[in-house]
Amino acid sequence: MRFNTRLLHDGQPADPLTGAVNTPIYLSSTFRQSAPNRNQGYVYSRSGNPTRAVLETAIARLEGGSTGLAFSSGLGALTTLLESLPSGRRIVSVDDVYGGTWRLFEHHRRQFGLRVDYVDMTDLSRLASALSEPADMVYLETPTNPLLKLVDIPGATRLARKSHALVAVDNTFATPALQRPIELGADIVLHSTTKYLGGHSDIIGGALVLKDRKLGDQFTWLQNAVGAVPSPFDCFLALRGIHTLGVRMRAHGESARAVAEALSEAPHVRTVVYPGLKSHPQHALARRQMSGYGGMVSVEVEGGRRAALRFLKGLEIFTLAESLGGVESLVDHPASMTHASVPRKEREAHGVTDGLVRLSCGIEDPADLAHDVLQALKGI
Repeated sequence: MRFNTRLLHDGQPADPLTGAVNTPIYLSSTFRQSAPNRNQGYVYSRSGNPTRAVLETAIARLEGGSTGLAFSSGLGALTTLLESLPSGRRIVSVDDVYGGTWRLFEHHRRQFGLRVDYVDMTDLSRLASALSEPADMVYLETPTNPLLKLVDIPGATRLARKSHALVAVDNTFATPALQRPIELGADIVLHSTTKYLGGHSDIIGGALVLKDRKLGDQFTWLQNAVGAVPSPFDCFLALRGIHTLGVRMRAHGESARAVAEALSEAPHVRTVVYPGLKSHPQHALARRQMSGYGGMVSVEVEGGRRAALRFLKGLEIFTLAESLGGVESLVDHPASMTHASVPRKEREAHGVTDGLVRLSCGIEDPADLAHDVLQALKGI
């Protein structure tokens, strides 16, 4: 089956009990046992739930992994990932990461002896240099949040293999509709299903997909032990979102291209970052590694924070909000919102300035979105 067909059918059979086309919501915390440890596959919903099982299978198959695991949030998935690393272990991470990821790395896990070193992996020679010292995991976002840098996944994986390090890729921005890191060599894929997989700004969720069964068994144990699992209702909504992922990602991409091209020709704009633009430093890599460029656009306006806030205030269709990936267009000021936990000096060193604005382009008419950003720039 081709990808868009698999979104609706792969790992999602009709309910065997009733024939229901959509997976039922099994709102049960516990399940009857005929005798101790004799059951019908389910015991307690933290350990496993029929609705969640269908979601996990669907995500695993879409990403090309052996095991899928759903969580109560993207950070719940990341926390469980980090639980697999004992004290004293080392991660080499891409330098531009979601603020919540940085917060978890720096403000929480370091106190338990985890070492994280950040590298600009747009140049793989820097990663090679970082891996001259032993590391247990290479952690990627590609495209990154919010600067939309790309990392060559096959190239990074080859370097990691030489150092016997696992490769984990946050694929939230691209989704399996545009990029499948396991097929490119990665061991682990992470998602905030809150974003494009859910797609409607009405759930909080996360997921991990593991390449091989042994790793999958290890993380299945951790999922149950840590317990950051989603509700059956949220799993149902995530499955509903996945059904339309293909058509939505095409629409998001059309909107983002229109917005990026409009901003590229507009006054008061310092830089526009979108992988689909030829001006993007890794446009060639995006063409090679992805089947589309996604719905995220970052723009730095002239005039710093004051100009950025005026731009935000002037928008009429884009809604100022902390998330992304929904059908409606959202806008974020990373320096004071999603990346506020990152110290100013470090944030600006990576390029997250006070003038940077992150746009999540929805599925409204692309011409309307382009007009909205242009008229908002007039307020600067």
